[in-house]
Amino acid sequence: MRTATPDREVVLDPRATLAEARATTRRVARTFAIACRILPAGVRDDVYLLYLVFRELDDVVDEGRPDADERLSAVEDWCAGRDVRGREARILEALSARHDLPRPAFQDFCAGMRDDLAGRRPRTEEELDRYCYRVAGTVGVVMAHVLGVDDPDRALPAAAALGRAMQRTNVLRDIDEDAGEGRVYVPSETVERLGSLAPGRREAVLRDQIARADALYEEGLAGIVHLRSGRRAIAAAAVMYRGILRQIEREGYGRRPGRAIVPRGRRLALAAGAVARPPHRRRRSTASPAARLERETTGPGGRAPR
Repeated sequence: MRTATPDREVVLDPRATLAEARATTRRVARTFAIACRILPAGVRDDVYLLYLVFRELDDVVDEGRPDADERLSAVEDWCAGRDVRGREARILEALSARHDLPRPAFQDFCAGMRDDLAGRRPRTEEELDRYCYRVAGTVGVVMAHVLGVDDPDRALPAAAALGRAMQRTNVLRDIDEDAGEGRVYVPSETVERLGSLAPGRREAVLRDQIARADALYEEGLAGIVHLRSGRRAIAAAAVMYRGILRQIEREGYGRRPGRAIVPRGRRLALAAGAVARPPHRRRRSTASPAARLERETTGPGGRAPR
């Protein structure tokens, strides 16, 4: 990053920026990086660049860097069609020459970042849903625009739902890490209603939150068929990320503190199942998208292949 350079003088080296984007994705987002390898070559590098933009904005906010407001403002100005300034806005401007990027989605993402910057935490499930849409549902919407859709009315809400599901998964995976830094994203009303977030005492809360995330995964998975490209990659990302919920269950719903980590072998097996049987339109089926993917990505007896 070149935060010491004045915004209006930022000059991007396309090759260096792309190399950084690839390296950042592989280093920081190991599950997403696996899915990215499955993306069509024509969009893969642009997805890496998008990830770099989202990740850098998230990091400057999460770490409370002094230039966080300035960098968010630069992207907000780009969204409004004003001057292009700053590293992230310049990357987006370059990408917009190749893709119809939905600027309102980036505006909403910045609003979510400002929620974090201000220390606002969800009190209700509605507030958590809004937050999850802003910081992750928007990413799903952007991805859908880059990959292309054949039915926006179905595809875009589903893409947003999948992003929300993944963010809810992040919240559950990172409960202890976030709590250690004074951040609690599980709605306070839900915690008060169901008990506690303390290790060994949070099973009821986690069961409730996992069920909500699973419902969003179902909604999101149903929309993958409307993507024009990248179906296998998005399905792989979804089933791998959803595997975190199953790992939380295996580990006893937070009996002990710490992050639930899906073993790499299991993640790869889930991804392989999604690649082997990509989502496609079916004439008639009574099974839910989740049930179908569960059958398609597990072995005999309902166990994930090892």
